Amino acid sequence: MILRSCILFLIISITSITNFVNANKVYQSDLGNGYYKNPILHADYSDPDVVCVGDDYYMTASSFNCIPGIPILHSKDLVNWNLVNYALKEQVPVDFYKKPQHGKGVWAPCIKYNDGIYYIFWGDPDFGIYMINTKDPLGEWSEPYLVKSGKGMIDPSPLWDEDGKAYLAFAWAASRSGINSIIVVNQMSIDGKSLIGNPIMVFDGNEGANHTVEGPKLYKKGEYYYIFAPAGGVTNGWQLAMRSKNIYGPYESKVVMAQGETMINGPHQGAWIKTAFGEHWFIHFQDKGAYGRIIHLNPLKWVNDWPVIGNDKRGDGCGEPVEKYKKPKAGLNIPITSPLCSDEFNNAEIGKQWNWHANYNPTFGFPSNMGFMRLYSFRDSIINLWDVPSLFLQKFMAEEFSATTKIRFASKSEGEKAGLLIMGWDYSYLALERRGDFFNLIFSECKEAEQKSLEKTEVILKDIKGRYMEGGLYPSLNLDIWLKARIKKGAICEYHYSLDGKNYKKLSTEFKARQGKWIGAKIGLFITNPNIKGDNGWLDCDWFRISP
Repeated sequence: MILRSCILFLIISITSITNFVNANKVYQSDLGNGYYKNPILHADYSDPDVVCVGDDYYMTASSFNCIPGIPILHSKDLVNWNLVNYALKEQVPVDFYKKPQHGKGVWAPCIKYNDGIYYIFWGDPDFGIYMINTKDPLGEWSEPYLVKSGKGMIDPSPLWDEDGKAYLAFAWAASRSGINSIIVVNQMSIDGKSLIGNPIMVFDGNEGANHTVEGPKLYKKGEYYYIFAPAGGVTNGWQLAMRSKNIYGPYESKVVMAQGETMINGPHQGAWIKTAFGEHWFIHFQDKGAYGRIIHLNPLKWVNDWPVIGNDKRGDGCGEPVEKYKKPKAGLNIPITSPLCSDEFNNAEIGKQWNWHANYNPTFGFPSNMGFMRLYSFRDSIINLWDVPSLFLQKFMAEEFSATTKIRFASKSEGEKAGLLIMGWDYSYLALERRGDFFNLIFSECKEAEQKSLEKTEVILKDIKGRYMEGGLYPSLNLDIWLKARIKKGAICEYHYSLDGKNYKKLSTEFKARQGKWIGAKIGLFITNPNIKGDNGWLDCDWFRISP
Protein backbone atom coordinates (compact mmCIF):
# COMPACT_ATOMS: atom_id res chain seq x y z
CA MET A 1 0.00 0.00 0.00
CA ILE A 2 2.86 2.40 0.84
CA LEU A 3 4.63 1.56 -2.43
CA ARG A 4 1.40 2.06 -4.39
CA SER A 5 0.85 5.45 -2.73
CA CYS A 6 4.41 6.53 -3.56
CA ILE A 7 4.00 5.48 -7.19
CA LEU A 8 0.68 7.33 -7.38
CA PHE A 9 2.25 10.46 -5.89
CA LEU A 10 5.13 10.30 -8.39
CA ILE A 11 2.78 9.83 -11.37
CA ILE A 12 0.53 12.66 -10.26
CA SER A 13 3.49 14.96 -9.55
CA ILE A 14 5.02 14.34 -12.97
CA THR A 15 1.63 14.73 -14.66
CA SER A 16 0.94 17.89 -12.70
CA ILE A 17 4.26 19.43 -13.75
CA THR A 18 3.66 18.42 -17.37
CA ASN A 19 0.14 19.79 -17.36
CA PHE A 20 0.69 22.97 -15.34
CA VAL A 21 0.70 25.23 -18.38
CA ASN A 22 -2.35 23.50 -19.84
CA ALA A 23 -4.19 23.61 -16.54
CA ASN A 24 -3.70 27.34 -16.19
CA LYS A 25 -4.25 28.34 -19.80
CA VAL A 26 -6.83 25.98 -21.31
CA TYR A 27 -9.34 25.43 -18.52
CA GLN A 28 -8.93 25.83 -14.77
CA SER A 29 -11.65 25.32 -12.19
CA ASP A 30 -9.46 26.03 -9.17
CA LEU A 31 -9.52 29.82 -8.66
CA GLY A 32 -6.37 29.71 -6.54
CA ASN A 33 -7.97 31.54 -3.61
CA GLY A 34 -9.65 28.67 -1.79
CA TYR A 35 -12.65 28.64 -4.14
CA TYR A 36 -13.54 26.81 -7.32
CA LYS A 37 -15.91 27.48 -10.20
CA ASN A 38 -18.19 25.07 -12.03
CA PRO A 39 -17.80 23.09 -14.15
CA ILE A 40 -14.80 21.44 -12.53
CA LEU A 41 -14.14 19.64 -15.84
CA HIS A 42 -15.27 21.36 -19.03
CA ALA A 43 -15.08 18.06 -20.89
CA ASP A 44 -17.32 15.15 -21.79
CA TYR A 45 -17.10 12.80 -18.80
CA SER A 46 -20.68 11.58 -19.04
CA ASP A 47 -22.45 9.80 -16.15
CA PRO A 48 -19.64 10.37 -13.63
CA ASP A 49 -19.19 8.22 -10.56
CA VAL A 50 -16.64 8.71 -7.78
CA VAL A 51 -15.26 6.55 -5.00
CA CYS A 52 -13.36 7.92 -1.99
CA VAL A 53 -10.65 5.74 -0.45
CA GLY A 54 -8.75 7.55 2.28
CA ASP A 55 -7.94 10.96 0.83
CA ASP A 56 -7.86 9.69 -2.76
CA TYR A 57 -10.78 10.19 -5.15
CA TYR A 58 -11.22 8.11 -8.27
CA MET A 59 -13.72 9.08 -10.94
CA THR A 60 -14.96 7.09 -13.92
CA ALA A 61 -17.42 7.90 -16.70
CA SER A 62 -19.22 6.48 -19.71
CA SER A 63 -16.99 5.76 -22.70
CA PHE A 64 -19.57 4.11 -25.01
CA ASN A 65 -17.79 2.76 -28.13
CA CYS A 66 -14.52 4.66 -27.57
CA ILE A 67 -11.35 2.71 -26.72
CA PRO A 68 -9.47 2.61 -24.43
CA GLY A 69 -12.61 2.76 -22.35
CA ILE A 70 -13.78 3.47 -18.80
CA PRO A 71 -11.44 6.35 -17.91
CA ILE A 72 -9.98 6.56 -14.41
CA LEU A 73 -9.37 10.08 -13.12
CA HIS A 74 -7.71 10.89 -9.81
CA SER A 75 -7.95 13.85 -7.45
CA LYS A 76 -6.94 14.82 -3.94
CA ASP A 77 -9.51 17.60 -3.56
CA LEU A 78 -12.44 16.85 -5.94
CA VAL A 79 -11.55 19.97 -7.96
CA ASN A 80 -8.21 19.24 -9.62
CA TRP A 81 -8.28 16.03 -11.66
CA ASN A 82 -5.80 14.02 -13.72
CA LEU A 83 -6.59 11.23 -16.17
CA VAL A 84 -4.40 8.41 -14.83
CA ASN A 85 -5.63 5.16 -16.39
CA TYR A 86 -8.25 3.26 -18.36
CA ALA A 87 -9.95 0.22 -16.87
CA LEU A 88 -11.02 -1.28 -20.21
CA LYS A 89 -8.37 -1.86 -22.86
CA GLU A 90 -10.65 -3.77 -25.21
CA GLN A 91 -14.43 -3.82 -25.45
CA VAL A 92 -16.34 -7.10 -25.36
CA PRO A 93 -17.67 -8.86 -27.35
CA VAL A 94 -14.40 -8.19 -29.19
CA ASP A 95 -15.62 -8.98 -32.70
CA PHE A 96 -18.73 -6.84 -32.33
CA TYR A 97 -16.67 -3.80 -31.33
CA LYS A 98 -14.06 -4.15 -34.08
CA LYS A 99 -16.00 -1.50 -35.95
CA PRO A 100 -17.60 1.68 -34.60
CA GLN A 101 -20.80 1.01 -32.67
CA HIS A 102 -21.83 4.58 -31.96
CA GLY A 103 -23.81 5.06 -28.77
CA LYS A 104 -23.33 1.45 -27.70
CA GLY A 105 -20.83 -0.12 -25.31
CA VAL A 106 -20.12 1.25 -21.84
CA TRP A 107 -23.10 3.04 -20.30
CA ALA A 108 -22.82 4.69 -16.87
CA PRO A 109 -20.07 2.77 -15.05
CA CYS A 110 -20.23 2.73 -11.25
CA ILE A 111 -17.00 2.51 -9.22
CA LYS A 112 -16.99 1.09 -5.67
CA TYR A 113 -14.46 -0.10 -3.10
CA ASN A 114 -15.07 -3.09 -0.86
CA ASP A 115 -12.72 -5.16 1.30
CA GLY A 116 -9.55 -4.02 -0.47
CA ILE A 117 -10.90 -4.37 -4.01
CA TYR A 118 -12.07 -1.73 -6.49
CA TYR A 119 -15.05 -2.70 -8.63
CA ILE A 120 -16.57 -1.12 -11.71
CA PHE A 121 -20.00 -2.23 -12.95
CA TRP A 122 -21.57 -1.01 -16.18
CA GLY A 123 -24.46 -1.80 -18.44
CA ASP A 124 -24.09 -2.59 -22.10
CA PRO A 125 -27.69 -2.22 -23.28
CA ASP A 126 -27.19 -4.83 -26.01
CA PHE A 127 -25.44 -7.54 -23.99
CA GLY A 128 -25.98 -7.12 -20.26
CA ILE A 129 -24.32 -6.03 -17.04
CA TYR A 130 -20.53 -6.35 -16.76
CA MET A 131 -18.05 -6.07 -13.89
CA ILE A 132 -14.28 -5.65 -13.64
CA ASN A 133 -12.14 -5.37 -10.53
CA THR A 134 -8.61 -4.67 -9.30
CA LYS A 135 -6.62 -4.07 -6.14
CA ASP A 136 -4.83 -1.13 -7.80
CA PRO A 137 -6.83 1.39 -9.85
CA LEU A 138 -3.60 2.55 -11.50
CA GLY A 139 -2.74 -0.97 -12.67
CA GLU A 140 -4.40 -3.60 -14.78
CA TRP A 141 -8.06 -4.37 -14.28
CA SER A 142 -9.56 -7.84 -14.64
CA GLU A 143 -11.18 -9.14 -17.76
CA PRO A 144 -14.90 -8.30 -17.83
CA TYR A 145 -17.30 -10.66 -16.06
CA LEU A 146 -20.78 -10.88 -17.59
CA VAL A 147 -22.82 -10.57 -14.40
CA LYS A 148 -26.20 -10.78 -16.11
CA SER A 149 -26.81 -11.26 -19.82
CA GLY A 150 -29.76 -9.64 -21.57
CA LYS A 151 -30.93 -6.50 -23.32
CA GLY A 152 -31.86 -3.16 -21.83
CA MET A 153 -30.25 -3.41 -18.37
CA ILE A 154 -28.30 -0.23 -17.65
CA ASP A 155 -26.78 1.92 -14.89
CA PRO A 156 -25.91 -0.77 -12.32
CA SER A 157 -24.87 0.26 -8.80
CA PRO A 158 -23.71 -2.27 -6.15
CA LEU A 159 -23.96 -2.18 -2.37
CA TRP A 160 -22.26 -4.43 0.16
CA ASP A 161 -24.36 -4.41 3.34
CA GLU A 162 -23.24 -4.85 6.95
CA ASP A 163 -25.00 -8.21 7.22
CA GLY A 164 -22.72 -9.80 4.63
CA LYS A 165 -25.18 -9.61 1.74
CA ALA A 166 -24.67 -7.68 -1.49
CA TYR A 167 -27.14 -6.03 -3.85
CA LEU A 168 -27.26 -4.44 -7.26
CA ALA A 169 -29.63 -1.67 -8.32
CA PHE A 170 -30.12 -0.96 -12.02
CA ALA A 171 -32.45 0.65 -14.54
CA TRP A 172 -33.81 -0.16 -17.99
CA ALA A 173 -33.44 1.30 -21.49
CA ALA A 174 -36.68 1.37 -23.48
CA SER A 175 -34.77 1.28 -26.77
CA ARG A 176 -33.79 -2.35 -26.03
CA SER A 177 -36.27 -3.63 -23.46
CA GLY A 178 -39.45 -1.67 -24.15
CA ILE A 179 -39.59 -0.39 -20.54
CA ASN A 180 -37.96 2.55 -18.78
CA SER A 181 -38.31 4.84 -15.74
CA ILE A 182 -38.05 1.70 -13.60
CA ILE A 183 -35.47 0.92 -10.91
CA VAL A 184 -34.98 -2.58 -9.59
CA VAL A 185 -32.82 -4.15 -6.87
CA ASN A 186 -31.38 -7.65 -7.16
CA GLN A 187 -29.40 -9.62 -4.58
CA MET A 188 -25.84 -10.20 -5.75
CA SER A 189 -23.06 -12.62 -4.89
CA ILE A 190 -20.40 -11.19 -2.59
CA ASP A 191 -17.78 -11.37 -5.34
CA GLY A 192 -20.01 -9.34 -7.65
CA LYS A 193 -19.87 -11.91 -10.44
CA SER A 194 -23.50 -13.03 -10.48
CA LEU A 195 -27.00 -12.13 -9.36
CA ILE A 196 -29.12 -14.19 -6.98
CA GLY A 197 -32.80 -14.66 -7.70
CA ASN A 198 -34.85 -12.17 -9.67
CA PRO A 199 -34.94 -8.37 -9.62
CA ILE A 200 -37.52 -6.60 -7.47
CA MET A 201 -39.05 -3.33 -8.63
CA VAL A 202 -38.52 -0.57 -6.06
CA PHE A 203 -39.53 2.52 -8.06
CA ASP A 204 -41.58 3.22 -11.18
CA GLY A 205 -41.43 6.77 -12.46
CA ASN A 206 -44.19 6.08 -14.92
CA GLU A 207 -46.72 6.39 -12.10
CA GLY A 208 -46.12 10.06 -11.33
CA ALA A 209 -44.18 13.25 -12.00
CA ASN A 210 -40.72 11.65 -11.88
CA HIS A 211 -40.63 10.24 -15.39
CA THR A 212 -37.43 9.11 -17.14
CA VAL A 213 -35.85 7.88 -13.92
CA GLU A 214 -32.46 6.31 -14.60
CA GLY A 215 -28.88 6.19 -13.34
CA PRO A 216 -29.58 4.90 -9.81
CA LYS A 217 -26.79 5.03 -7.24
CA LEU A 218 -27.39 2.78 -4.22
CA TYR A 219 -26.06 3.80 -0.79
CA LYS A 220 -26.65 3.18 2.89
CA LYS A 221 -26.45 5.79 5.66
CA GLY A 222 -27.53 5.00 9.18
CA GLU A 223 -30.72 2.98 9.14
CA TYR A 224 -31.75 4.10 5.64
CA TYR A 225 -31.00 2.75 2.20
CA TYR A 226 -30.79 5.56 -0.34
CA ILE A 227 -31.12 5.64 -4.11
CA PHE A 228 -29.93 8.80 -5.84
CA ALA A 229 -31.30 9.05 -9.38
CA PRO A 230 -31.92 11.72 -12.01
CA ALA A 231 -35.40 12.12 -13.46
CA GLY A 232 -37.05 14.25 -16.09
CA GLY A 233 -34.50 13.72 -18.86
CA VAL A 234 -30.91 14.71 -19.53
CA THR A 235 -31.53 18.28 -20.65
CA ASN A 236 -34.33 19.49 -18.38
CA GLY A 237 -34.34 17.05 -15.48
CA TRP A 238 -33.67 17.12 -11.75
CA GLN A 239 -32.03 15.07 -8.99
CA LEU A 240 -34.22 12.68 -7.03
CA ALA A 241 -33.42 10.95 -3.76
CA MET A 242 -35.29 7.94 -2.38
CA ARG A 243 -35.02 6.32 1.03
CA SER A 244 -36.25 3.19 2.76
CA LYS A 245 -35.35 1.13 5.80
CA ASN A 246 -35.79 -1.99 3.69
CA ILE A 247 -33.49 -2.56 0.69
CA TYR A 248 -36.51 -3.64 -1.36
CA GLY A 249 -38.67 -0.69 -0.34
CA PRO A 250 -41.13 0.85 -0.37
CA TYR A 251 -39.10 4.03 -0.97
CA GLU A 252 -40.11 7.61 -0.24
CA SER A 253 -38.92 10.06 -2.88
CA LYS A 254 -37.97 13.73 -2.86
CA VAL A 255 -36.49 16.19 -5.39
CA VAL A 256 -33.21 17.34 -3.82
CA MET A 257 -31.68 19.47 -6.62
CA ALA A 258 -33.08 21.21 -9.71
CA GLN A 259 -31.95 23.86 -12.16
CA GLY A 260 -34.03 26.56 -10.51
CA GLU A 261 -32.96 30.05 -11.55
CA THR A 262 -29.49 28.97 -12.69
CA MET A 263 -28.14 28.42 -16.20
CA ILE A 264 -27.06 24.87 -15.28
CA ASN A 265 -29.56 22.66 -17.08
CA GLY A 266 -30.24 19.13 -15.97
CA PRO A 267 -28.61 18.72 -13.50
CA HIS A 268 -28.05 15.05 -14.21
CA GLN A 269 -26.62 11.75 -12.96
CA GLY A 270 -23.77 11.69 -10.47
CA ALA A 271 -22.27 10.48 -7.20
CA TRP A 272 -22.55 11.25 -3.48
CA ILE A 273 -19.12 11.43 -1.84
CA LYS A 274 -18.35 11.45 1.87
CA THR A 275 -14.77 12.64 2.33
CA ALA A 276 -12.12 11.67 4.86
CA PHE A 277 -12.55 15.18 6.28
CA GLY A 278 -16.20 14.59 7.13
CA GLU A 279 -17.68 16.66 4.31
CA HIS A 280 -20.35 15.62 1.82
CA TRP A 281 -20.33 16.47 -1.90
CA PHE A 282 -22.14 15.57 -5.09
CA ILE A 283 -20.56 15.30 -8.55
CA HIS A 284 -22.87 15.31 -11.57
CA PHE A 285 -22.99 16.31 -15.22
CA GLN A 286 -24.63 19.04 -17.27
CA ASP A 287 -25.44 18.49 -20.94
CA LYS A 288 -23.74 21.21 -23.02
CA GLY A 289 -24.44 20.09 -26.57
CA ALA A 290 -21.30 19.88 -28.69
CA TYR A 291 -19.09 20.12 -25.60
CA GLY A 292 -20.64 16.95 -24.22
CA ARG A 293 -21.66 16.29 -20.63
CA ILE A 294 -19.44 18.48 -18.49
CA ILE A 295 -18.79 17.90 -14.77
CA HIS A 296 -20.00 19.93 -11.79
CA LEU A 297 -19.29 19.70 -8.06
CA ASN A 298 -21.93 20.72 -5.52
CA PRO A 299 -21.97 20.72 -1.72
CA LEU A 300 -24.34 18.28 -0.03
CA LYS A 301 -25.75 18.44 3.45
CA TRP A 302 -28.09 16.13 5.34
CA VAL A 303 -31.30 17.57 6.78
CA ASN A 304 -33.76 15.27 8.58
CA ASP A 305 -32.14 12.24 6.93
CA TRP A 306 -32.55 13.74 3.43
CA PRO A 307 -29.72 14.95 1.21
CA VAL A 308 -29.90 18.59 0.09
CA ILE A 309 -27.62 19.32 -2.87
CA GLY A 310 -26.37 22.76 -3.85
CA ASN A 311 -27.78 26.08 -2.61
CA ASP A 312 -31.18 25.70 -0.93
CA LYS A 313 -32.38 29.29 -1.44
CA ARG A 314 -36.00 28.59 -0.56
CA GLY A 315 -35.31 26.34 2.41
CA ASP A 316 -37.55 23.60 1.04
CA GLY A 317 -34.89 20.91 0.81
CA CYS A 318 -34.35 21.31 -2.95
CA GLY A 319 -31.09 23.01 -3.86
CA GLU A 320 -29.81 24.71 -6.99
CA PRO A 321 -26.37 24.08 -8.54
CA VAL A 322 -23.65 26.50 -7.42
CA GLU A 323 -21.50 28.45 -9.86
CA LYS A 324 -18.69 29.14 -7.36
CA TYR A 325 -18.02 27.66 -3.93
CA LYS A 326 -15.41 27.11 -1.27
CA LYS A 327 -13.18 24.16 -2.13
CA PRO A 328 -13.49 20.89 -0.21
CA LYS A 329 -11.14 20.35 2.71
CA ALA A 330 -8.00 18.55 1.55
CA GLY A 331 -4.37 17.93 2.34
CA LEU A 332 -1.67 20.53 1.86
CA ASN A 333 -0.06 21.64 -1.42
CA ILE A 334 -2.58 20.19 -3.85
CA PRO A 335 -1.36 21.33 -7.28
CA ILE A 336 -3.67 23.11 -9.72
CA THR A 337 -4.02 20.72 -12.62
CA SER A 338 -6.31 19.29 -15.29
CA PRO A 339 -6.30 16.34 -17.71
CA LEU A 340 -3.65 16.36 -20.41
CA CYS A 341 -4.47 18.00 -23.75
CA SER A 342 -1.28 18.46 -25.77
CA ASP A 343 1.02 15.70 -26.97
CA GLU A 344 4.57 16.08 -28.30
CA PHE A 345 4.83 12.36 -29.22
CA ASN A 346 8.41 12.31 -27.98
CA ASN A 347 8.29 8.76 -26.62
CA ALA A 348 6.62 5.43 -27.25
CA GLU A 349 3.58 6.15 -25.07
CA ILE A 350 0.79 8.34 -26.39
CA GLY A 351 -1.09 10.65 -24.04
CA LYS A 352 -4.09 9.23 -22.24
CA GLN A 353 -6.39 11.80 -23.82
CA TRP A 354 -6.49 9.89 -27.13
CA ASN A 355 -9.17 7.37 -28.13
CA TRP A 356 -10.15 5.29 -31.14
CA HIS A 357 -13.75 4.76 -32.26
CA ALA A 358 -13.48 0.95 -31.98
CA ASN A 359 -11.23 -1.73 -30.53
CA TYR A 360 -7.63 -0.94 -31.44
CA ASN A 361 -6.04 -2.76 -34.36
CA PRO A 362 -2.27 -2.37 -34.94
CA THR A 363 -3.02 -1.39 -38.55
CA PHE A 364 -4.43 1.89 -37.18
CA GLY A 365 -0.96 3.14 -36.30
CA PHE A 366 1.78 3.20 -33.67
CA PRO A 367 3.57 5.56 -31.31
CA SER A 368 7.34 5.63 -31.69
CA ASN A 369 10.57 6.78 -30.04
CA MET A 370 11.34 8.79 -33.18
CA GLY A 371 9.40 11.90 -32.20
CA PHE A 372 6.12 11.24 -33.99
CA MET A 373 2.87 9.28 -33.93
CA ARG A 374 2.30 7.34 -37.16
CA LEU A 375 -1.21 6.65 -38.44
CA TYR A 376 -1.82 4.37 -41.42
CA SER A 377 -4.54 4.83 -44.01
CA PHE A 378 -7.84 3.17 -43.33
CA ARG A 379 -8.86 1.37 -46.51
CA ASP A 380 -12.43 0.26 -46.99
CA SER A 381 -15.55 1.13 -48.89
CA ILE A 382 -17.02 4.00 -46.85
CA ILE A 383 -19.57 6.70 -47.54
CA ASN A 384 -18.20 9.07 -44.90
CA LEU A 385 -16.03 8.97 -41.76
CA TRP A 386 -18.82 7.77 -39.44
CA ASP A 387 -17.82 4.12 -39.98
CA VAL A 388 -14.04 4.61 -39.74
CA PRO A 389 -12.66 2.91 -36.58
CA SER A 390 -9.17 4.45 -36.72
CA LEU A 391 -10.05 8.09 -36.09
CA PHE A 392 -7.49 9.39 -33.57
CA LEU A 393 -9.44 11.78 -31.35
CA GLN A 394 -9.69 13.56 -28.01
CA LYS A 395 -12.40 15.49 -26.17
CA PHE A 396 -13.05 19.21 -26.31
CA MET A 397 -11.40 20.37 -23.06
CA ALA A 398 -12.68 23.95 -22.79
CA GLU A 399 -15.32 26.27 -24.19
CA GLU A 400 -12.68 28.10 -26.23
CA PHE A 401 -9.32 26.77 -27.35
CA SER A 402 -7.02 26.23 -30.32
CA ALA A 403 -5.61 22.94 -31.57
CA THR A 404 -2.49 23.16 -33.75
CA THR A 405 -0.60 20.27 -35.28
CA LYS A 406 2.33 19.62 -37.57
CA ILE A 407 1.92 16.59 -39.81
CA ARG A 408 3.82 14.91 -42.62
CA PHE A 409 1.63 13.14 -45.15
CA ALA A 410 3.30 10.29 -47.05
CA SER A 411 0.86 9.20 -49.76
CA LYS A 412 1.14 6.21 -52.06
CA SER A 413 -2.30 6.24 -53.69
CA GLU A 414 -4.49 8.54 -55.72
CA GLY A 415 -7.27 10.04 -53.62
CA GLU A 416 -5.61 9.29 -50.29
CA LYS A 417 -6.19 12.06 -47.76
CA ALA A 418 -5.11 13.03 -44.25
CA GLY A 419 -5.67 15.94 -41.93
CA LEU A 420 -7.26 17.63 -38.93
CA LEU A 421 -10.79 16.53 -38.02
CA ILE A 422 -13.62 17.79 -35.79
CA MET A 423 -15.95 14.81 -35.39
CA GLY A 424 -19.60 14.44 -34.38
CA TRP A 425 -22.99 13.86 -35.96
CA ASP A 426 -21.87 16.72 -38.18
CA TYR A 427 -18.15 16.82 -38.90
CA SER A 428 -15.58 18.79 -40.85
CA TYR A 429 -11.90 18.56 -41.68
CA LEU A 430 -9.01 20.38 -43.31
CA ALA A 431 -6.86 17.87 -45.16
CA LEU A 432 -4.38 17.13 -47.91
CA GLU A 433 -5.65 14.97 -50.78
CA ARG A 434 -3.38 13.24 -53.30
CA ARG A 435 -4.06 14.19 -56.91
CA GLY A 436 -1.52 12.74 -59.34
CA ASP A 437 1.91 14.15 -58.54
CA PHE A 438 0.50 16.93 -56.38
CA PHE A 439 -1.62 17.57 -53.30
CA ASN A 440 -4.77 19.62 -52.94
CA LEU A 441 -5.66 21.23 -49.64
CA ILE A 442 -9.38 20.62 -49.11
CA PHE A 443 -12.07 21.58 -46.62
CA SER A 444 -14.88 19.04 -46.23
CA GLU A 445 -18.09 19.12 -44.24
CA CYS A 446 -20.65 16.40 -43.59
CA LYS A 447 -24.10 16.92 -42.05
CA GLU A 448 -25.96 14.06 -40.34
CA ALA A 449 -23.10 11.61 -40.85
CA GLU A 450 -24.99 8.76 -39.18
CA GLN A 451 -27.57 8.97 -41.97
CA LYS A 452 -24.89 8.12 -44.58
CA SER A 453 -24.80 11.68 -45.89
CA LEU A 454 -22.14 12.64 -48.41
CA GLU A 455 -19.39 15.13 -47.72
CA LYS A 456 -19.34 18.53 -49.41
CA THR A 457 -15.79 19.47 -50.37
CA GLU A 458 -14.13 22.75 -51.28
CA VAL A 459 -10.61 22.98 -52.73
CA ILE A 460 -8.61 25.59 -50.81
CA LEU A 461 -5.24 25.21 -52.59
CA LYS A 462 -4.52 23.28 -55.77
CA ASP A 463 -1.41 21.53 -57.04
CA ILE A 464 0.82 21.80 -53.98
CA LYS A 465 4.16 20.28 -54.85
CA GLY A 466 5.40 17.42 -52.68
CA ARG A 467 8.61 15.41 -52.75
CA TYR A 468 9.02 11.77 -53.67
CA MET A 469 10.75 9.31 -51.36
CA GLU A 470 11.59 5.73 -52.25
CA GLY A 471 10.09 2.98 -50.15
CA GLY A 472 8.36 -0.37 -50.70
CA LEU A 473 6.99 -1.17 -54.14
CA TYR A 474 5.97 2.44 -54.74
CA PRO A 475 7.58 5.75 -53.78
CA SER A 476 5.61 8.00 -51.45
CA LEU A 477 4.70 11.59 -52.19
CA ASN A 478 5.46 13.61 -49.05
CA LEU A 479 4.46 17.02 -47.73
CA ASP A 480 4.73 18.79 -44.38
CA ILE A 481 1.88 21.05 -43.32
CA TRP A 482 0.72 22.88 -40.20
CA LEU A 483 -3.02 22.83 -39.46
CA LYS A 484 -4.99 24.66 -36.80
CA ALA A 485 -8.59 24.72 -35.58
CA ARG A 486 -9.88 27.51 -33.37
CA ILE A 487 -12.98 26.66 -31.31
CA LYS A 488 -14.94 29.68 -30.13
CA LYS A 489 -17.96 30.06 -27.85
CA GLY A 490 -20.95 28.14 -29.09
CA ALA A 491 -18.62 25.49 -30.60
CA ILE A 492 -18.01 27.67 -33.68
CA CYS A 493 -14.88 26.39 -35.39
CA GLU A 494 -12.53 28.09 -37.82
CA TYR A 495 -9.62 26.46 -39.63
CA HIS A 496 -6.15 27.78 -40.44
CA TYR A 497 -3.21 26.34 -42.39
CA SER A 498 0.47 27.07 -42.98
CA LEU A 499 3.05 25.64 -45.38
CA ASP A 500 6.02 26.96 -43.38
CA GLY A 501 4.87 26.83 -39.74
CA LYS A 502 5.01 30.62 -39.45
CA ASN A 503 2.46 32.24 -41.69
CA TYR A 504 -1.10 30.96 -41.19
CA LYS A 505 -4.08 31.66 -43.40
CA LYS A 506 -7.64 31.40 -42.15
CA LEU A 507 -10.43 29.77 -44.12
CA SER A 508 -13.42 31.99 -44.75
CA THR A 509 -15.83 29.14 -43.99
CA GLU A 510 -16.76 28.43 -40.35
CA PHE A 511 -18.20 25.20 -38.97
CA LYS A 512 -20.48 24.67 -35.97
CA ALA A 513 -19.42 21.53 -34.12
CA ARG A 514 -22.07 19.07 -33.04
CA GLN A 515 -22.04 16.26 -30.49
CA GLY A 516 -21.84 12.62 -31.52
CA LYS A 517 -24.11 9.81 -30.38
CA TRP A 518 -24.15 10.21 -26.58
CA ILE A 519 -20.68 11.82 -26.70
CA GLY A 520 -19.42 15.35 -27.21
CA ALA A 521 -17.64 16.53 -30.33
CA LYS A 522 -14.03 15.42 -30.63
CA ILE A 523 -10.95 16.75 -32.36
CA GLY A 524 -7.96 14.90 -33.80
CA LEU A 525 -6.49 13.29 -36.90
CA PHE A 526 -7.51 10.92 -39.67
CA ILE A 527 -6.11 9.31 -42.80
CA THR A 528 -8.11 7.34 -45.39
CA ASN A 529 -7.42 5.62 -48.69
CA PRO A 530 -10.23 4.86 -51.19
CA ASN A 531 -8.13 2.20 -52.92
CA ILE A 532 -8.53 -1.32 -51.53
CA LYS A 533 -5.36 -2.58 -53.23
CA GLY A 534 -1.83 -1.20 -53.39
CA ASP A 535 0.58 0.19 -50.83
CA ASN A 536 -0.71 2.15 -47.86
CA GLY A 537 0.36 5.67 -47.03
CA TRP A 538 0.71 7.20 -43.59
CA LEU A 539 0.49 10.36 -41.53
CA ASP A 540 3.25 11.29 -39.09
CA CYS A 541 2.12 13.71 -36.37
CA ASP A 542 5.11 15.60 -34.99
CA TRP A 543 3.05 17.25 -32.26
CA PHE A 544 -0.51 18.20 -31.34
CA ARG A 545 -0.86 21.25 -29.10
CA ILE A 546 -3.89 22.66 -27.31
CA SER A 547 -3.70 26.33 -26.32
CA PRO A 548 -6.10 29.11 -25.24
